[in-house]
Amino acid sequence: MSAQIPNTAKACVLTAPGKFEIQEVNVPKPGYQEVLCKIRAVAICGSDPEIIRGDLAGEWPPQYPFIAGHEWSGEVCAVGEGVSGLKVGDRVAGEAHKGCGFCQNCLEGRYTICLNYGKEDLGHEHYGFRVNGAYAQYAKYSVKSVKKMPDGVSFAEAAMVDTLGVALHGIELVGIRPGGTSVVIGPGPIGLSAMRLAKSMGSTRVIVVGRGSRLQAAKELGADDIVDINAVDPVEQVQLLTEIGADQVFECSGARGTLGQAIRMCRKGGKVSLLGVASADVMEEVPFKYTTHNEILITGSRANPNVSQKVLEMLASGSVQVKEMITHRFALEDFDKALDTFVGRKENAVKVVILPHGEE
Repeated sequence: MSAQIPNTAKACVLTAPGKFEIQEVNVPKPGYQEVLCKIRAVAICGSDPEIIRGDLAGEWPPQYPFIAGHEWSGEVCAVGEGVSGLKVGDRVAGEAHKGCGFCQNCLEGRYTICLNYGKEDLGHEHYGFRVNGAYAQYAKYSVKSVKKMPDGVSFAEAAMVDTLGVALHGIELVGIRPGGTSVVIGPGPIGLSAMRLAKSMGSTRVIVVGRGSRLQAAKELGADDIVDINAVDPVEQVQLLTEIGADQVFECSGARGTLGQAIRMCRKGGKVSLLGVASADVMEEVPFKYTTHNEILITGSRANPNVSQKVLEMLASGSVQVKEMITHRFALEDFDKALDTFVGRKENAVKVVILPHGEE
């Protein structure tokens, strides 16, 4: 069963490192346990400029031409064989990862660290990174990688499910101490999401560490305290504000030096969750003795496994809100302007959303 679907549609196609153009491309057909989706909103992620520039060409993307984009929402417009639980017309939000389904990590539900990563012949797919993604009017996905949207959640809000999900997974790995203090390093979209989620999940105080317009945005969006790294020593200031240190610290910047800072911001028995993605050349020294004697727990965090439905329900209930974080919207045809706005943080841009079929 399917809706009326054109043979070709528009997509933003990467043609070479640093080069892209809006093209008419063939609309893909869904295969076994796949759905074809009409993409209604897709948000620009911090990893997308790297992919578009070709910084990781050969890996992300593995070849050209290629369609990037992975933070999306839309409508099911066709279903392949073996699909159950989804039908034409369903409003859905997507995930970037589909694990192979049978390696040890996938069997444990840790499909974002699938042991068969990059092996499409074994069932792994990483949408917008390894296989074509959502900067297009239509894209196909495994049923494992889409979740139904509750009523009352807009497509633009649902395009934030990936961003919120990354933050929620990082939070779930270390937990939130009810009545305690959380620190967020890096007030980008993931950091702002972690701030709002931490508040909604029991932190009575959230301190955000950063600089510039996004630090001010954090204050406006609900941070209890902000720490400007250009004005004070961030570790000293956090320790001053908390007296004993933070219960949990969420490192969301991937910047050099912040791992050691996060550790020293913790109270005894505190926890550090690393959500920011550092460049490959960043090698960090850690306060070894402090970490050991204070039993500081440190964990990495990758993407958003098993949290998308939770995030959608939180959006629907109003327990977490993202409308104010979506600062700019553009048509697919204006992708160059959208990317420039996001990368240059123009007009205090936080989250930039592409609308391939216009406003809903």
